[in-house]
Amino acid sequence: MTLLRLFSLLVFALLTILLVRTFMFSSTEVVLPEPAHVSVDEEAVVTNMSAAIGYKTISTGNDDTQDYLEFERFIEWVKQTYPVVQAELQLEMVADYTMLYTWKGRDESLAPILLTAHYDVVPIAPGSEPDWSYDPFAGDVADGYVWGRGALDDKSAVVVMLEAVTLLLNQGYVPERTVYFSFGHDEEIGGPRGAAGVTELLRSRGVQLAWSLDEGSFVTDGVIPGVDNLVALVNVAEKGSVTYDLIAHGPGGHSSMPEAEIPIDILASALVKLRANPIDGGLDGLGGEMIDGIARQGSFLLRVFAANKWLFGGLLERQLGQSASGNALQRTTTAPTLLSAGIKTNVITPTATATVNFRLHPRDTAETVKAHIERVINDSRVEVKLHGDGYATPASGVSSWTSPAYGLIKKVTKQVFGQAVVVPSLTMGGTDSKHYSQIADDSYRYQFMVVNAEDISGFHGTNERVSVENLINGTKGYYLLLEQAASNGD
Repeated sequence: MTLLRLFSLLVFALLTILLVRTFMFSSTEVVLPEPAHVSVDEEAVVTNMSAAIGYKTISTGNDDTQDYLEFERFIEWVKQTYPVVQAELQLEMVADYTMLYTWKGRDESLAPILLTAHYDVVPIAPGSEPDWSYDPFAGDVADGYVWGRGALDDKSAVVVMLEAVTLLLNQGYVPERTVYFSFGHDEEIGGPRGAAGVTELLRSRGVQLAWSLDEGSFVTDGVIPGVDNLVALVNVAEKGSVTYDLIAHGPGGHSSMPEAEIPIDILASALVKLRANPIDGGLDGLGGEMIDGIARQGSFLLRVFAANKWLFGGLLERQLGQSASGNALQRTTTAPTLLSAGIKTNVITPTATATVNFRLHPRDTAETVKAHIERVINDSRVEVKLHGDGYATPASGVSSWTSPAYGLIKKVTKQVFGQAVVVPSLTMGGTDSKHYSQIADDSYRYQFMVVNAEDISGFHGTNERVSVENLINGTKGYYLLLEQAASNGD
């Protein structure tokens, strides 16, 4: 056998393996559930969403400047706007401003569930006001959207949950299992009183939740390259956070006679090393499950790569890592955020400090990150210590994507959005679930609304908005979820 023939046979065998594995790597979807028909009062939900935005429930993060008058007004508005909810569910105020509703179930032997959202919002960036198409606190309705701060993050979830509960109550529905609703007032500053307080209150009563559902992600449209279908990212975990100060020590003095290497040089070199050597990542576990789920419905080339990770895994990871979100999915991220050096233009200070924030992937801890920093920098002149009060938030546990609860979320998504691809994913930022998950067997972070790239840019930015269609679909989604989750023992 000639070398050329042997080579041709090897190439043929390789192509055969690749193609067979690719064709076997097909969709695992079974028959879609029947679309559900839920009658939603569009005028009411839009009017209520508009009104909710009008309350300036801004979390400042500073007790000295925090004004809670608008929070009190919003709470009163909820009571007046949803009288049936107020009459049939038990309301408790936690930390004065977080609303905890209890919808008592018939069967106390069934583990309860918790649905959560928050009504506090971030401030408008100073100077950005002219960039808004509409007043950020007017709740204007235009072009099929309700505009304003909190439209997607996260007053819309509060509103559609209350609308869904109202629909069910008006139909005489009583859940089999108990359902809790927590509407937080301080999520934008970490939920230290609201969500944390609810968690401790329920824990003190011996409550262990079957599962919880919070904000975190959406159904995406046109956000993932190579996939034409809607992609619903049901986040089953969220990243943690730890921040370290890198303090470079070196010779100070007068700026007219700098040494060959001064603290700012040492610090700059350390930061370049850190950014050039990211923490190890990869598409194992959750990341791999997400990519596989998307690829099964994606382009042929994407299916080839995903079905043959033994050959293309590294290429797939590098390709995905070219985007900020794709990189963040795979690893703990490294982000220098603050720099401090010098007190005067002609003075070289003996120290220079950089503050670096790391968003912890579930595979990493604060300790492993510190070891990585010290190993990569490898310079005894750079001190590494925890920033501020030294507090780190660990990454959450990873909830099951084979559980009945996940299956129900997937089913409801398809009842509302048809052929949407539903995959588990990871929340890059932080949510109140870091508290609630302490008393839940599984915690999910997802909303029944569709977002595109333009919608996403409004989060904590300008021109935040929510579509009227999303308000209707969101109400349908929570209605169906509650109807099915609260009526059986799954």
